[in-house]
Parts: sequence; C-alpha cells; structure tokens
Amino acid sequence: MINALQPVQNAIENLLRGAVESLPSIFLAIAILFATRSVAGIVRRIAQATGEKTIKSRSLRSLLVQTSFVCAWSVGILIASVAAFPDLRLGDIIGLLGLSSVAIGFAFQDIFKNFLAGILLLLHEPFQLGDQIIVEGYEGTVEEISIRSTQIRTYQGERIVVPNAIVFTNAVNVLTAFSHRRTDLAIGVDYNTPLAQAVETLLDAVATVEGVLTQPKPEVDIVGFGDSSIDMVVRYWTFPEKAQVRRTQTQVMMALKTACDRAEINIPYPIRTLYYFDQEKFDDHYAVAANGDRAN
Repeated sequence: MINALQPVQNAIENLLRGAVESLPSIFLAIAILFATRSVAGIVRRIAQATGEKTIKSRSLRSLLVQTSFVCAWSVGILIASVAAFPDLRLGDIIGLLGLSSVAIGFAFQDIFKNFLAGILLLLHEPFQLGDQIIVEGYEGTVEEISIRSTQIRTYQGERIVVPNAIVFTNAVNVLTAFSHRRTDLAIGVDYNTPLAQAVETLLDAVATVEGVLTQPKPEVDIVGFGDSSIDMVVRYWTFPEKAQVRRTQTQVMMALKTACDRAEINIPYPIRTLYYFDQEKFDDHYAVAANGDRAN
C-alpha cells in the first residue's frame, strides 16, 4: 500500500517544491505589474503634455495618449510573464501569441473591431471632440473618442456610449462641421396678401433678430398654394450649435408674428368648407336597380 502511494506523494512533493521555488519569480512579476501601473500613468502624462505642445488636433492627441498607455501596459505584462516563467523565452511567447490569435480573434472579434474602428476614427477625424453629431438616432456632443467606444452627451444631460464599429460603419450627421448652419422656417399668409409686401416684411423682420447671420443673407421663398394659405419658407443662417439654433428660431418666430401683425398680414388658420344638401332632392346616393327602380 505504501509503495502504491509513493508516486502520488512524490508528485505532490515535486509540485510543492516547484511552487516554493517559483514564489520569488511570481512576487517579482507582481511587483513588475505594480511598477507598470505607475510607469503607464507617467507615460500617459508625458504623451499628453507632448501632444498638447506638438499636435493641434484633440482627436490625434487622444490617440497618442491612449496608444502610449496601452503600449506601456503591453511591455510591462510581457516583462512580468518572462519574470514569472524564466524558462519562457521571447520566441516562445511570440509563438504562443500566434497560435492563440485565431481563437482570441473569434472570441473577441467585436472588441478588436471596435478597437480598429476607434483608431481609424481618431486618424481620419470625420468629427472631433466637442462636435455635435447624430448617429443611429442619438444626438448630442462628442465628449470622448476612446479605443472602444464614442461617448456622446445628449442635450438632456444623458451619456450615450456608442461602439466605434457602429459609428464607423453608419452615416454620421455632423451638425457643427461648418461655421454656420441654415434653418428653414415655414409660414403661411392669407390669399388676399400682396406677396411682394409679405416677402419684404418677413425679410426685414428676420434681419433684425440677434443671432441671424448677415452672410449668407436670409431668404424668403414662396413654395406653394396651400389649402388655406400661400405657403412660404423663411431661410436664415446661424452658428451651428444646437442651443444657438434653437434660441434664434424662437426669436425669429416672435419677430415674424410681430411684423405680420404690424403690417396687417393675416396668418390664417386651416379652413374647411362644409356643404349641406337636401337628401330628398339630391338622391344620387341611392342604389338603382336594373329595372330603373330605386333599391332601398
């Protein structure tokens, strides 16, 4: 019985002996990881300071900081692995990474897809930090473009985290891409209104509103004959930020209403005309039988 248990005992002793012998290496690897944490923070601060001095684009500065931070951690983990397993050579690590890359790729394909999309977004800069965008039905201000996701702050004060792959593969409406932005405001006037007078009145009113840009100039177009009014569109330009557009539109609407009242231009309500008729006299709604008699 003792002879039968001897191999098991020897195996346990060898395992414990190996674990005890590996303790210094494991502690050294843990110490390297703690040191890597501090070094990565220092590298991030250096990259941020260097980027602020040499790179104007906030997106590229963010890419530099994040890439430096990831690289510092990668080097630290690699050194810790070698320290924990002294027999593990750099070639063995590279070979192991090569063999496991396929399995890791399938398991983390969404993460890698978002990672690559984030790098491309930061390099190509279809929009920048602080821009106001609309993507996949979400609208707000871009607060951060990280390696994995893009964070948007909505106008209601909510944070939306959109994976970079979705942002990269879908249409993005950048509201603040240019220095000014046009608003089209519909308005209708009564059919008895002299159209030349109406156009002049509306142009004069919109030109007095603070926030409406003088270049490009405001325009008033007559677009159609509506059911109860002649339809017009007032087109004017403002700065592109959402708050500026919204506040200016309120002031423009107030100015147009005041100007129309002062010029006695009527903005009509929708009108519907109803006709009543004598059903005994107009009996075409009755069905007529084949012999000419009315069918009840």
